[in-house]
Amino acid sequence: MHDVVRKLYNLIANVGRTAIASVAAPLRLCIRLVDALNDWTGYFVGWLCSGLIVVVCVDVFMRYVLDRTVLAVQELEWHLVAVIFLMGAAYTFKHDRHVRVDIIYAGRSKSWRAWTNLIGCLLFLLPLCSLIIYESYDFVVNSWHHSEGSGDPGGLPFRYALKAIIPLSFAFLFLQGLAVAGKSLLVLGGIDRGPADSPDTEDSPDITLPPVGP
Repeated sequence: MHDVVRKLYNLIANVGRTAIASVAAPLRLCIRLVDALNDWTGYFVGWLCSGLIVVVCVDVFMRYVLDRTVLAVQELEWHLVAVIFLMGAAYTFKHDRHVRVDIIYAGRSKSWRAWTNLIGCLLFLLPLCSLIIYESYDFVVNSWHHSEGSGDPGGLPFRYALKAIIPLSFAFLFLQGLAVAGKSLLVLGGIDRGPADSPDTEDSPDITLPPVGP
């Protein structure tokens, strides 16, 4: 019975590796394109951070030195914060700098991390991004239709453009989720080794498919 199960498992593993290998080249190309897109997005967000510093300094100077408060400057601060937070999410995910539950991830083998990333993307990240994009569509379209601006006198007029960042940012995050899932498949298929800094701990549960053999 044990031999039958082992042979069946090896057969399924071999089919899985063959399927992943057959799409490895186009999959790598898609991954590179998405990574490049979100790297450029991160570069843009980095400059926005510098702009935010300048705007905050101007606001502080006007408030405490000139004893003036300009609502447009204050709104520009949180507009920039919103764009930085939303558009920086995919870049942060691409470079694996978001918060993780280390008890089930840190110190694990490459294959364990690959399975965690793959399952997390397919079951949680991609459905959540799809839901937010879908639910925010009418919200954004209605704002653009009415050319929504600030509800306060002297505020910024283009609030509809800010709201459009919501589905856009989650679309970028969705693409990065697909890229991470693709990288995980390549690791699990034995085609790519994964990040160089990923520890391959011997005593961690290794779920990588074993070599096919008798």
